[in-house]
Amino acid sequence: MVRAALANKKRIGQGPRPLAGAIPAITVVIAILFAALPIISTSGWYPDLGFITLLAWRLLRSDPWPSWWAAPLGLLNDLVAGWPVGQSVALWSFTMLALDLIDRRTMWRDYWIEWALAGLFLLLNSWVQWSIAGVVGADVPFLTMLPPLLIATFVFPIVAWIVSRLDRWRLGR
Repeated sequence: MVRAALANKKRIGQGPRPLAGAIPAITVVIAILFAALPIISTSGWYPDLGFITLLAWRLLRSDPWPSWWAAPLGLLNDLVAGWPVGQSVALWSFTMLALDLIDRRTMWRDYWIEWALAGLFLLLNSWVQWSIAGVVGADVPFLTMLPPLLIATFVFPIVAWIVSRLDRWRLGR
């Protein structure tokens, strides 16, 4: 029997949800607002969930993401998380532009390649945060940046799975 005969029939009215184009940005904003939760930590072990969500959405789909969205979302992340203003704007814009360039150069990406790309951009994000902290005058050894980096790298598949489920719901599939 043909696979098309076994597949679920498309129902009338099934399709993209209202505001389907804004759902990725809304989920990134919600992830950014997790930084405002009253979590008290002296070591800062929690990762930048907004950046991880941005990476997950951008690696999953590039079509709903104009590159300029990185600037306002990064500014919101700077204001909510307490980073120096402009840090996330620059990092997120660089990440979006670099992923656009990678999309143009690659024909396909495996899940492991996406995880490695996410790990690379998370490492770059942590290194820039560490460098800016050193310029400002904070004496922070890089070893204190490793736990959030490892946690962020291992949280990425979970966030990517949640984003893929949201994308299926968003498109009405």
